[in-house]
Amino acid sequence: MSKSSVGLAGRLAAITLTLILLVLVASAAYVYRYISTPLPLGAQPHSFTLEPGTTMRGAANQLAAQGLVEQPWLLIWIARATGQDSRIKAGSYEFTAPLTVLGLLDKLSDGDVSSATLMVVEGWNWRQVRAALARHPHLKHDSAALDDAALMAAIGAGETSPEGMFFPDTYHFAKGSSDLKVLSRAYQAMQKQLAVAWEARAADLPLKTPYEALILASMIEKETGKPTDRGMIASVFVNRLRIGMRLQTDPSVIYGLGERFDGNLRRVDLETDTPYNTYTRSGLTPTPIAMPGREALLAAVNPASSKWLYFVAKGDGTSHFSETLEQHNQAVRRYQLGAH
Repeated sequence: MSKSSVGLAGRLAAITLTLILLVLVASAAYVYRYISTPLPLGAQPHSFTLEPGTTMRGAANQLAAQGLVEQPWLLIWIARATGQDSRIKAGSYEFTAPLTVLGLLDKLSDGDVSSATLMVVEGWNWRQVRAALARHPHLKHDSAALDDAALMAAIGAGETSPEGMFFPDTYHFAKGSSDLKVLSRAYQAMQKQLAVAWEARAADLPLKTPYEALILASMIEKETGKPTDRGMIASVFVNRLRIGMRLQTDPSVIYGLGERFDGNLRRVDLETDTPYNTYTRSGLTPTPIAMPGREALLAAVNPASSKWLYFVAKGDGTSHFSETLEQHNQAVRRYQLGAH
């Protein structure tokens, strides 16, 4: 080979190498710009939901379809290069500016999902809990098509009635979670709180099971205007149970009326028999009538020591307690009829 040929080959090799280096540099610059430039999110947060089983390719195409990223193929390549393609987690996410591609991949692989809350309020009944679930915008309403028994089976509960079975608290969850998941947590929380209360129960209670304690606690919850009265209201109910006296608590009658209750409890309602009318039936109601909180549970199993058999609301949130019917009637005249 002539010197001129060798020289030409060398120059071609140098040019080729230079071109390759230029391509590599340009590519590296493009990739660097791609991963370091904030995504076009604007001023408002963007919501993004990854369904279980979604691949990185599916996620990239979904993000591109929503206008959150360009060049989805490059996002897939970067995810593979960083080892994050197999670690992305299902859930609902919120993206806010500034956020880069690397920051986005970190959120998806860390499962940094956006969260929401559901509050179950002390004294709510099951209808109110179910209504709160139904109107929550960030829950999957998997329970909507289930009747009560099927719902309880779906969350692994042994009971068929959901009333009283969900502990009042504020529950945090990832947006897009199933409402059954939240209910399962609330159910397990109530089981734990009830077990703790039952373990600490007084020795001479007229209650045979933790479920009976739950029923009694729900009545205490609904009758209590001031927290300091819980133990005393519990003592009235327990004293009545001991002697076989009917509990005669208005909230149980109201519960039995269900959606027929219009806010005005009449004498005819007190005289109309239902399984929840504690004026016409002795003992506890068939199920709880509300979701009791921790303090009501503890009051049910450790009532105050008293001889009281009656109480009446005083109008300021507290109650007046009496041992005899005569004393009670006097208190009713004083506090409810305005007589002195």
